[in-house]
Amino acid sequence: MNQNSYGRYTIGHERSTLAAHSARTAANSAAYLLPYLKPGMHILDIGCGPGTITLDLAALVAPGKVVGLENAETPLLAARAEAAARSDTTTVFQTGDALKLPFGNETFDVAHAHQVLQHLTDPVTALQEMIRVCKPGGWIAARDADYAAMSWYPELPGLERWRQTYRAAARANGAEPDAGRRLRAWARAAGIPNPQITASIWCYADTETCLRVGNGQADRCAGEIFSQQAKEQGLGAADIAEIVDAWRRWGYEPDAWFCMPHGELLAQISR
Repeated sequence: MNQNSYGRYTIGHERSTLAAHSARTAANSAAYLLPYLKPGMHILDIGCGPGTITLDLAALVAPGKVVGLENAETPLLAARAEAAARSDTTTVFQTGDALKLPFGNETFDVAHAHQVLQHLTDPVTALQEMIRVCKPGGWIAARDADYAAMSWYPELPGLERWRQTYRAAARANGAEPDAGRRLRAWARAAGIPNPQITASIWCYADTETCLRVGNGQADRCAGEIFSQQAKEQGLGAADIAEIVDAWRRWGYEPDAWFCMPHGELLAQISR
């Protein structure tokens, strides 16, 4: 994702971000959708990032075809490399705009978007586009985090500063960081009559994961993309350093715990 109709992609595609996204799988990020998948389905994965979820979905619906879509080429390089590592020669990764999908009507059995709607300037239009490209009887599925509902321990002040800064930066970019709680409202606005709305969480509470997440978030906050947006929100170098240090300290805390809630939207398409 980059500038055009997405607005500014708040988290960017730095190496630390792609590394974090590579930990996502169909099992930990799309469990609500998996019972509805069948071999032979054609899936569109919007905002596919480095492709780990996409390729998991492809394995589940083989010999069906899967397309991973991104609005920037950088993450697609990682996705294609991951496909090669898995000997997947059929999944396609291409660029395109979620607000104007480059596909015909009724093309896919499933249109899926993980952690995407929260970054868009017009999530309702994105859902309407997902409906348009989905076949009758097919499914649209979206899962998004809710930053305001995140919680952690120890309650380091630098982590609250991070949350406040990220939410302000995202909204300055025309995005909605508290998307999870809004999925039902967006579905209604998009004309979806009976969506299944659920929730699930990521919980980080083991030594290895907390170290990975803490250091990864520290690297992201120290990077150019977050730092520039933090400065636009009035933070100075010392403020950013406090956030970076808080994430590293949290990662090494023996009692570290982090809860990230997500809203989930699943709807079967009828014409």
